[in-house]
Amino acid sequence: MTEFVRVPRTIVNQILHQAQHDSETEICGLISGNAQGLKHCYPVANVAGDTHRLFEMDPKGLIDALRAMRDNGEELKAIYHSHPDAPAQPSLADIQQHEYPEVLYLIVSLGTKGVLEMRGFRIRDRRIEDVDIGL
Repeated sequence: MTEFVRVPRTIVNQILHQAQHDSETEICGLISGNAQGLKHCYPVANVAGDTHRLFEMDPKGLIDALRAMRDNGEELKAIYHSHPDAPAQPSLADIQQHEYPEVLYLIVSLGTKGVLEMRGFRIRDRRIEDVDIGL
């Protein structure tokens, strides 16, 4: 049975807006939540050497986002990023660098001819598990 996670429309809209606004860069960030579900989106700057093909979150931005979550009584529930011209599927680099097996992984693709695609995954022991995300 496929896992289901509801992503609130406000978070979906924020991520899609960020991806469309910076369409040549892999945008990235964190999503917080609690037992009731996903709550807040925290965009973090991509500081990778090749931001069109890779993402690396700015260390200060990452710490600031995690601190804000803690201050709000929330925890890290999801990591998101975009693929400017590739499918919404984890790349080999995404799989190799993923270190949070219990955290939802959201990928947005802008490479589908005007149709935005968002998919969810869990990455555990370098295995990809699809997660049905309700948008």
